[in-house]
Amino acid sequence: MKDKNLDRIGVHKGDITLMEVDAIVNAANSSLVGGGGVDGAIHRAAGPGLLEECRGLGECPAGEARITSGHNLKARYVIHTVGPIYSNSAQDPVLLAGCYENSFRLALEKEIQTIAFPAISCGVYGYPIGDACKIALETTRDFLEKNEALEQVIFVLFSDPYLKVYEKELHELYAKQS
Repeated sequence: MKDKNLDRIGVHKGDITLMEVDAIVNAANSSLVGGGGVDGAIHRAAGPGLLEECRGLGECPAGEARITSGHNLKARYVIHTVGPIYSNSAQDPVLLAGCYENSFRLALEKEIQTIAFPAISCGVYGYPIGDACKIALETTRDFLEKNEALEQVIFVLFSDPYLKVYEKELHELYAKQS
């Protein structure tokens, strides 16, 4: 039997800062004050108000998440989550799954219906894209099985190689349902 919840998961190549969703997720560093990669892009696109709001939140440990308004973004909210710096330890997948679980928890609290995620921890934090993708999609599928509130979860990938990994893994999840 096909899992209808998988129909609520999508993949897209593009710029997460341009997504017209209720919330985008920022792969942040623990200080939440901007950095490189998607974090820097989100801060630049959102404008200085985002940095000011983030400064008031304090630190965010790996695996946890915080929420701010979207400021100059099309998204109403930005959920900031800090992925693990990959070390091949048993804790890495637990922390990465926590990024998704805690982001979803905040989404439920704010009655968010559409959310876009980047490939958390796969840039400078060095998490292997294939392993990270499996965790992201399986955690998302598990969450959607228990929660009807979220209408759409979109993984926004910046490069073709990352997009192909996510498309392949999502296809394999569909195949397992047949």
